[in-house]
Amino acid sequence: MELLIAGGTAFVGRAIAHAAVARGHQVTVLNRGRTQSDLPSTVEHLVGDRMADLSALEGRHFDATIDTIAYRPVEVDALADALGGRGGRHLQISSISAYGDGGPMLGTEETLSLSTVQVADDAAVTGETYGPLKAACERRAIERFGADATVVRPTYVVGSHDATYRFPYWVARLQRGGRVLVPGPQASLLQWIDARDLAEFTVGLLEQQLTGAFHVAGPTPAVPFPAVIAQMASIIAPEDTELVVADGQRLLDHGLTPGALPLWAGPDAESVMNVDPAKALAAGLSFRSLDDTVDDVAKWLEGQPWRDQWMSPTDEAALIAACA
Repeated sequence: MELLIAGGTAFVGRAIAHAAVARGHQVTVLNRGRTQSDLPSTVEHLVGDRMADLSALEGRHFDATIDTIAYRPVEVDALADALGGRGGRHLQISSISAYGDGGPMLGTEETLSLSTVQVADDAAVTGETYGPLKAACERRAIERFGADATVVRPTYVVGSHDATYRFPYWVARLQRGGRVLVPGPQASLLQWIDARDLAEFTVGLLEQQLTGAFHVAGPTPAVPFPAVIAQMASIIAPEDTELVVADGQRLLDHGLTPGALPLWAGPDAESVMNVDPAKALAAGLSFRSLDDTVDDVAKWLEGQPWRDQWMSPTDEAALIAACA
């Protein structure tokens, strides 16, 4: 297939591009040209900004298009307008954040409902608007690209080349050892997907011409957050590392800011962190081991400094003293 990937050089898009090339497809990536690329020389690079100039797509035809970076409906519209029906099959990378609050544990694509919170099509992307905007992007993609469009809804995507540095925080912190602050309780759940598994599955959906929405999240059922960190510690942490599991609500009461302990959804279990991926598994989704992901991230982090957005040792020690 001739594939167009909107994005294609950073994290999820990068992983999809590598997977598509490895599976023998002809790949073109479209982005603003700001991210250094390590893609194979066979990949064609088009430079364009969907909110300014997508003239690079004029007259181009593709068998399928994968949109990895639509955050607002206006961005879906811009790509649809530029392609003018020449993009072939359409696959939209969305998020389980597109679901509204509530819903059953181990909910399926049919039993969970997209957010109905109304936000402007061009609203700023914030913690409050991200989910509703992703839901609106899905609806707009169906409107513009047809009811047979494919939607992929991952949970937290993890792995190397992650510009959010959320999962990498835990790898780096555990490598440092000592007393590691871990938010509890056991009711707080986590599902994730390695970017490489997401990529292989995404390309496979297009190869099989499968349509509809798919949860890309594992393991199933979800794992308690402290147990995930403990497993990671067994892989990467020094022997004298101590995991200090603190009550999540106490941490919040003592000033823990959102995102300071990445991937933690909060002190309560959330149905959106325990979705059922059975439909995707039946369509070919597979999960690599956590060991593989941790090792991949550790190798990528070699030589990188402690990042400013990560919790400082002083702040961590203060929270441990106050809450443990």
